Amino acid sequence: MASFGEQHSTQYPTPERPKHKLSQHEKKPLSAYICHDPRSLGSSKHKAEKGTTQTQSMSSSSQFKRGGSASERSNSKSLVSADSRRVGHLMDDVSIKAVIAILSGYIGRYVKDDKFRETMRDKCSSLLDRRRTTTTTKDSGGEVFVNMELGMKKVDRLVENQGTMEQVRMIKRLRNSIELLTIVSSLNSKTSRDASTCGVPNSHLSACAQLYLAIAYKLQKNDRVSSKHLLQVFCDSPNLARTYLLPDLWEHLFLPHLLHAKIWYNTELEFLSNEAHGQKEKKMKVLSKVYNEKMDMGTNLFAQYYKQWLKVGASEPPLPNVSLPSRPSYRSSRRSSDSFISNSSINPNLYKTVFGSKLEQKTTGLGDQNGVLAITTGLEIDEKLYVDEHRCSSVQKYDRVFVERSSQLGKSQAQLWPVPQRSDYFQCLSCRFIPEESFKNSNYRSKNVSTLSRDFVGAITTICSSDVLSECEFAIRVVTKAWLNSPGDPLVEEALTQPNVVEAMLEVLFSSTEDEILELIISILAELIGKNDAIRQIILNSDPQLEIFVRLLKSTSLFLKAAVLLYLSKPKAKQMLSSEWVPLILRVLEFGDKLQTLFTVQCSPQVAAFYVLDQILTGFDEDKNLENARQVLSLGGLTLLMRRIDGEVHERNNAAMIISCCIRAEGSCRSFLADNINKTSLLELIVIGSKQNSSGYALSVLAELLYLDRRTKTLNFLRGLKDGWGGFNVMHIFFIYLQKSPPEERPIVAVILLLLDLMEDPFKGSLHRSEAIETLIEALNCQTCNDRVQQQSARALVLLVGHFSDSGESLMEKLLLQKAGFREICLEDSYPGKEIVVYDPIHKVSFGDKPEFN
Repeated sequence: MASFGEQHSTQYPTPERPKHKLSQHEKKPLSAYICHDPRSLGSSKHKAEKGTTQTQSMSSSSQFKRGGSASERSNSKSLVSADSRRVGHLMDDVSIKAVIAILSGYIGRYVKDDKFRETMRDKCSSLLDRRRTTTTTKDSGGEVFVNMELGMKKVDRLVENQGTMEQVRMIKRLRNSIELLTIVSSLNSKTSRDASTCGVPNSHLSACAQLYLAIAYKLQKNDRVSSKHLLQVFCDSPNLARTYLLPDLWEHLFLPHLLHAKIWYNTELEFLSNEAHGQKEKKMKVLSKVYNEKMDMGTNLFAQYYKQWLKVGASEPPLPNVSLPSRPSYRSSRRSSDSFISNSSINPNLYKTVFGSKLEQKTTGLGDQNGVLAITTGLEIDEKLYVDEHRCSSVQKYDRVFVERSSQLGKSQAQLWPVPQRSDYFQCLSCRFIPEESFKNSNYRSKNVSTLSRDFVGAITTICSSDVLSECEFAIRVVTKAWLNSPGDPLVEEALTQPNVVEAMLEVLFSSTEDEILELIISILAELIGKNDAIRQIILNSDPQLEIFVRLLKSTSLFLKAAVLLYLSKPKAKQMLSSEWVPLILRVLEFGDKLQTLFTVQCSPQVAAFYVLDQILTGFDEDKNLENARQVLSLGGLTLLMRRIDGEVHERNNAAMIISCCIRAEGSCRSFLADNINKTSLLELIVIGSKQNSSGYALSVLAELLYLDRRTKTLNFLRGLKDGWGGFNVMHIFFIYLQKSPPEERPIVAVILLLLDLMEDPFKGSLHRSEAIETLIEALNCQTCNDRVQQQSARALVLLVGHFSDSGESLMEKLLLQKAGFREICLEDSYPGKEIVVYDPIHKVSFGDKPEFN
């Protein structure tokens, strides 16, 4: 890579992952379908012949490279190519369960969250209240409203009395509620869906009925049927569902598929902002109508698409094709921009979730030489729109001003710079409103003005006070040169660590679209954090929702360096609320094999990935943690994590911790892990960890993989464990570990040792067996062991029985409780399987060594 002192003029391809042969434990891939096209990468080879022609059409006149932004893909003709629209193999069971978990977990909030329940009830009631305002006399449609209101009240009463009502009585009332709501939902038939009842559209009534049917089936613990009814809400009335009833669920599940339409709409709005007032209103009205029709159609199609998933034994349905409207005649062409991604190592699941699935990939002439794939787009977006798109709804509209450039740049035409209002996202960045005179009188300048060069002082002043983006970018180069030419200079360091200077650089980092400038700012900030921890807090305070990092992580060339800066900033989970974080960080985990160098700072992006995954899987409340873990599973993250089990020791520990969270969130992934995980690497990690007293998560993963729904699967896993480590006596390894392990881990270690021993000659006594039995008996002694040890002893003994559901729950335990008189009258939790067998009470998993500062 060229030094940072030079000006880069080339584009950066996505770093390639080192090629390696697929090992035995990677041969069974975990499919991931959510929010992306599940097609194989093999189709890229089929398109290689078209690459040369596509390369010739790439624009070479674009001043700035915008790597992989979502706005670059907003006018291609469909979401997917023809190859991806083929009906595939049978749907993957784990992915189907992940979709069901997301939908049923969402509707489960109605049962657990009083505020959510009240909001949903008020929304549906407001639709029914419209009937009262349009008619005062009883009419033929009154019976429909009576059925709807009665069904809603019955469901609410069941929710409120769920723990006190007899099970038989509850089931009877549920059936009654379902019958009433089904009558209302039938209004959405082909003959009556466009009609209305007492002034209320039938589609609205049907959507509300479907919503309450989803709740009713959730109470009945039928998550699959509940999920179907929830999807039917988006089929019956997509506009009502996405804008009023369920907007948060729509943004999470449907918006990633339709992001190209939203970007197209924002682009057209941007263009119309310069129209005359009369024409502007007329065109905006037409544009809004076209946009809403397209979003409604796309929502309906993808709701039907996910419903096909939930059919038992169904094949993978074709991905819907949501094309954009033809470009209006008043639209002028914009500059084109091209981005590059790696052809040999790209994970299509992650890439399409990060960037959307609306891409047409064609191999360029360089593809045979360096594996680079060019992605060209139909709609050409300028730099300003690119910035605005990433700021999304949390940023208010900018006023735009034209300012003449200084004679230093030799340009007469000013570049657009967004001027924020006080209520804007960068309300903390007040430096742009500081007069230049007051800045010149700052502390660092008054100390020793003669030691700071005139160019450096002028560049700092420009960054903090200029409204011209190009001037600020030029000033960043000057500041970088001074920083590199004077290492350790306290005055230069003091000047750059001023809060207003850091905030100004962050604003340029957010607004600039030139990779060279972005990389220089990232590198300067990384070094400043290493020298002064207060810089980290300034960054987090200035960007509380980390939207700068979200934008940078979407880049194709800088996302690894941005991940390092994110790790150095040490944000907390409360700042990572967006659903975009999981796919962005999994992308870093996939490609972050090599150390990244930011001037004198060296750090592995994978350390950053594991840090962020730890935050988003453990830093929220339990429901949110498990929802994020399910998203990791649905995006194919489990396969990436299994690869890290084969890596360095700290990578293995971190990967084991994340895998443990995934098992806790979705127990049905145990079978996939048991078949595919490298048992030798897992065993090595336990041995290495026992020497460092940090093997808790590795042992937890190993233990969880024994809670399988088939006894034969458990025996096969144990055989693979015994044969896995090149002739070493695995039983002796666990025997030694049993002597050193803490009391909380001994019961499960003893059971593993006992199971391995019984695979030999069960009628022949052995030292291993006797030691395991003695440990279990000792752990059951309530006088010498605490409650936690006894709980783990009970879990360990259940493992000996060997009867479990596909989610890892003990069937024998449920049977014994029922025989003892305990009946399950409460609702099933939306997130089953919340226990981890083993934990490390003393030693926390380390997320890698601190970055080195040369």
